[in-house]
Amino acid sequence: MKSTSLILLLLSIIFISFDFTGPDGHEKSETLAVCSAKLEDDILILENNLICRRYQWNQGNLISLSLEDKQKHFTWDLENTLPDISFPGVDQDAANGHLDVTESAATEMEPAYLKVNVTMTLGELEIKRSFRIYPDCPAIACDYYLRGKVTPVERNSISAEKQFAVIERVCLPGKHWRLTPVEFFDRTDVTNTLVQTSPILAYNQPAHLTGNILFADDMLQDRGIFILKEAPCGYAHLAYPGYDFTCRIGEIRTVGLGLDPKYLDEKNWVRYYGYVTGVTSGGELGRLSALRTYQEKIRIHKPGRDELIMMNTWGDRAQDAKVSEAFALDELDAGAKLGITHFCLDDGWQTGRSGASVYGGSLDNIWDNSDYWKLKPDKFPHGLAPVVKRGKELGIEVCLWFNPSRDESYAHWESDADIMIDFYRNDGIRTFKIDGVDLPDKQAEINLRKMFHKVINATHQNAVFELDVTGVWKRFGYHYFNEYGNIFLENRYTDFGRYYPHWTLRNLWMLSRYLPPQNMQIEFLNKWRNEDKYLPDDPFAPYNIPFDYIFAITMMAQPLAWFEGTGLPEEAFEIAPLVKTYKEYWGDIHAGQIFPIGDEPSGRSWTGFQSIQGEEGYFLIFREYNNETQAALSTWIAAGQTVNCQAILGQGEDFIAKADEEGRIVFTLPGQNNFALYRYTKMREAITKYGKASAKTEHAPR
Repeated sequence: MKSTSLILLLLSIIFISFDFTGPDGHEKSETLAVCSAKLEDDILILENNLICRRYQWNQGNLISLSLEDKQKHFTWDLENTLPDISFPGVDQDAANGHLDVTESAATEMEPAYLKVNVTMTLGELEIKRSFRIYPDCPAIACDYYLRGKVTPVERNSISAEKQFAVIERVCLPGKHWRLTPVEFFDRTDVTNTLVQTSPILAYNQPAHLTGNILFADDMLQDRGIFILKEAPCGYAHLAYPGYDFTCRIGEIRTVGLGLDPKYLDEKNWVRYYGYVTGVTSGGELGRLSALRTYQEKIRIHKPGRDELIMMNTWGDRAQDAKVSEAFALDELDAGAKLGITHFCLDDGWQTGRSGASVYGGSLDNIWDNSDYWKLKPDKFPHGLAPVVKRGKELGIEVCLWFNPSRDESYAHWESDADIMIDFYRNDGIRTFKIDGVDLPDKQAEINLRKMFHKVINATHQNAVFELDVTGVWKRFGYHYFNEYGNIFLENRYTDFGRYYPHWTLRNLWMLSRYLPPQNMQIEFLNKWRNEDKYLPDDPFAPYNIPFDYIFAITMMAQPLAWFEGTGLPEEAFEIAPLVKTYKEYWGDIHAGQIFPIGDEPSGRSWTGFQSIQGEEGYFLIFREYNNETQAALSTWIAAGQTVNCQAILGQGEDFIAKADEEGRIVFTLPGQNNFALYRYTKMREAITKYGKASAKTEHAPR
């Protein structure tokens, strides 16, 4: 390193060591007071009140030294001897290491965090690791940005271990580690099992593990770590190595950055995949809660914006044949009768015709037709104004389906953004269902992200995007682009005999272990349609399932009324009081950390969810098609703890119960395909032998 560069490095170390209180030397905000980044004596320390990670600075090519769980007062002395990252075909000797620390203020979309940028160069490649440190979070996130050049490497010329970028390396001491990768699957139009796990024990030979999440648990102590790879699912992962983690005794590597050298820019930073590393303790609940705490930091969940019961008429398969002003007005009236809060005009409002149009069309070369995204004049002769006005009168927010133009890797992203911005400014539309996405290359991802940000900035961060993960093309998955809105999980239709309520329940139940269900739209359908598409003696067919039960399946998520309200029979509206009561509680339910309880839904199980908020929370219990009026369900209540359960909705009754030694609680429901929503409160003393409690309940602080 040249002498002038050395002097600048020393000066930066002195400045950061002695004058780090916040950006520009100012006092940090009270919110971020527990977050800090310090570079002293060639040691970089990143920490908050729950986690601390120490690195050898190594000219910005960081080498992990230790990882501390501050809650448990335990520190792993990491055995890393090599830098935490490596790139194939790149000089590994770092230069120009630089540290920049700033506060990222809270916005309408995300909470405040401390942003710590570590930049360096490896040969002709410049690397920026942008760490995000949130208060009260047991994990630290890292986003990757690259610019410069990389020489493409012939895969056959180097060993398999060196063919792909390593973006995180943690060398944990000890031999007894259980490693659990969690793999996710979207493309829900063709996939009906969305989560798989494959636990192994660490060995001296490397194992290639697939998944977005890896839990590493110390088998000798109640402690461990998790690593979340913020990237699409494997099939949509760019430049995919075929796996995500390489693990052996003494080392865990997170592999794959989505790097294709031809999309690097020599002047502008390009964002690539990132990772999050966190510390865990407290058994299975502690492990899942640590991950969930980070996931809650990605995007602020606002009741008036992100809580919704959305009706979208596409589920009845009329496609665009009925879409018009008159149809929309009738649907709003029907939706208000049911209790919806949002109404989405799906494909068909525009002049252009998509490939899903009943009249034929295409989503290719959209911008060859400058009128494509204009309202179809014969369907909406007065624009959207009458529909939006009627929606406001009924307390329903009008939303739009939109399909960004994927030609030339979304080269028309700016024009697409302008369409949504105009609808926001002219009609107050802020929620857009984003469909038809295909991300075959990095440029497509870059341009689509630009589109989102242009809309967000122009709408003062009021825009919301419902991200569809149903199609067979490469999309975002469950752990990428999460900051932009909810996940539109699946299309299910009775028209093809492919909608079974317990399938939907199972998918939500499995995902809710690792993802916040309140960030997903989950469908309920018109069960009276297409009875002839199912066998007459099929007990799982939707027409055999009560409509209130079908709606209840969606309550821990964001309910999606996937039907035409005007096509419902009169008896369907009997659930309106249930919907009304649900809306009195949904904000509180979704404010908790929601995890699955009971058995995996099968159509014949006892199953459900638990929303946890300290000393109180909610149970949502389902008795599927079985003959047992009672069942002991595994919950997240501690062994021996007594809870007072107040029935809110469904067929349950108030009761007090004590969790057994495995945390199970006995629930009672009188009939098959019954459900119950309870609010529970933990009690100070156990129940007496007569099933009564003399002590007052404990209430968590609000």
